[in-house]
Amino acid sequence: MEDNQFKIIQEQFYKLKAGNGFYSQKFKDVEKLESFEDFLALPFTEKADLRNAYPLGLQAVDEDKIVRIHSSSGTTGTPVIIPYTQKDVDDWAEMFARCYEVIGVTSKDRIHITPGYGLWTAGIGFQAGAEKLGAMAIPMGPGNTDKQLKMMKDLGSTVLCATSSYALLLAEEIEKRGIRDELKLTKGLIGSERWGEKMRKRIANELGVELYDIYGLTEVYGPGIGVSCAKQEGIHMWTDYIYIEIINPKTGEVLPDGETGELVITTLAKEGAPLIRYRTHDLTRKIAKPCSCGLNYPLIDTILGRTDDMVKVKGVNIFPSQIDEMISQIPDASSEYQFMLDHLYGKDICTLFVEAKKDVDITSLEREINQGFKNKIGISVIVKIVGIGELPRSEKKSTRIFDNRY
Repeated sequence: MEDNQFKIIQEQFYKLKAGNGFYSQKFKDVEKLESFEDFLALPFTEKADLRNAYPLGLQAVDEDKIVRIHSSSGTTGTPVIIPYTQKDVDDWAEMFARCYEVIGVTSKDRIHITPGYGLWTAGIGFQAGAEKLGAMAIPMGPGNTDKQLKMMKDLGSTVLCATSSYALLLAEEIEKRGIRDELKLTKGLIGSERWGEKMRKRIANELGVELYDIYGLTEVYGPGIGVSCAKQEGIHMWTDYIYIEIINPKTGEVLPDGETGELVITTLAKEGAPLIRYRTHDLTRKIAKPCSCGLNYPLIDTILGRTDDMVKVKGVNIFPSQIDEMISQIPDASSEYQFMLDHLYGKDICTLFVEAKKDVDITSLEREINQGFKNKIGISVIVKIVGIGELPRSEKKSTRIFDNRY
């Protein structure tokens, strides 16, 4: 941790401890923050803490300074409400504009925004960054693929912003209609979920664009706190706004650069709802060496998955990233799959649905995937090959693992 980062966190700690919000209770037994060692002894902030603070327990400034709220989806419990001051909104737009600049977007670009608007942070973040940069924002939001493609074509959109799932849906539709040459897309900025290399290549090839990862989460501004660059060596994190750690998700021990663990974020500039040592549940690692692009911001690796995405089957921990990697090594398999877990007749039954083209030898491919799964992950599964496009596509995040055992 750099000296200036520690001083900011130290000031923030004492201010929050003296207030009457969430952290005054969280830190009531913590007497001082005078060294980096004291920082490492601070308790982590968990998603459950944020839910328990519903609706506005996270608010750290007077209400007349709050100009906006955003919220997590709340699909797995009580939603998390995040209040923003005007400075928070401005800082977020500044970070997002920086993301666009890093991938080579300029004020002459036309940015086609498909993520959702409303309480979700996605759509409005992409739009605010575009406007800050001076580019033309085309705020489509999700859905209505016919209208998306018409506007993309008629307005000459050059940058597509989407989740990987919706980018794939659009790419497949563009390929099916044979209209790629009628489009002016050159770049895709993809966020909100982990995606494998095979899916990345399909989207890039079918859209004919360069693809970049954008990172963020509702609790910490939203998308735009980090982005990959043309060198594709990792994701640059804006450490003038956030401090990052990688921890062992089981022990909480801080891990050295290069070791994979859970990303933990402390905000440095946030006013409305600052967070200290917030566990994101995203799995990645710090990359020790600087990026060859020359940008002086540290790198984390592409997000591998989430600690809460993991399922345990027959004593084996399984992450979606492992299935992605296994499928990527089988040429005849598509990028799209669903992993179903059921408990029948007293035992766990695993079924892996994988898309493939109609002209493949289905029996041979199912055997190859079954063997690959056993070699890579350690258990046998029932493999079922389905046609391209038969598994559902999503305008938001795709669910790939379905645990029906409980």
